[in-house]
Amino acid sequence: MISAISKVLSANDTGETGAHQAGILVPKDPTILSFFPTLPTDVKNPRIHLYFRDDEGSQWEFAFIYYNNRQFGGTRNEYRLTRMTPFINSNGLHEGDELILEKHDGGVRTVRFKRRHTPVVTDGVLTLGTAWKVVGIEK
Repeated sequence: MISAISKVLSANDTGETGAHQAGILVPKDPTILSFFPTLPTDVKNPRIHLYFRDDEGSQWEFAFIYYNNRQFGGTRNEYRLTRMTPFINSNGLHEGDELILEKHDGGVRTVRFKRRHTPVVTDGVLTLGTAWKVVGIEK
């Protein structure tokens, strides 16, 4: 069985805004978080490095981090997926492209993407999605 999550990338995720951010924000939704290994909460800013293979067989190292420094006198309390800039830049990803992360039986993780095809326009309003979602894939 394959479990997968995906996110339509925002301009901030791809670096198109020029702003600095510490990776892609991962919502605290238990279904989304269940894709990732559990991180300890009693350690400041715990992280784990995860390895993903792309369709060409290249390996990419991303870091899943829980910025929990609010518990230690800071201000942050959020999950992030970092170290993704090389993958994003290498594949020329842009706002609206969809990032897809998959976890296969045996622990193998893969990363792929779908390019944004045609913008969705309803009643003259361009709709951009930037939310994570769980992708139901069964083998």
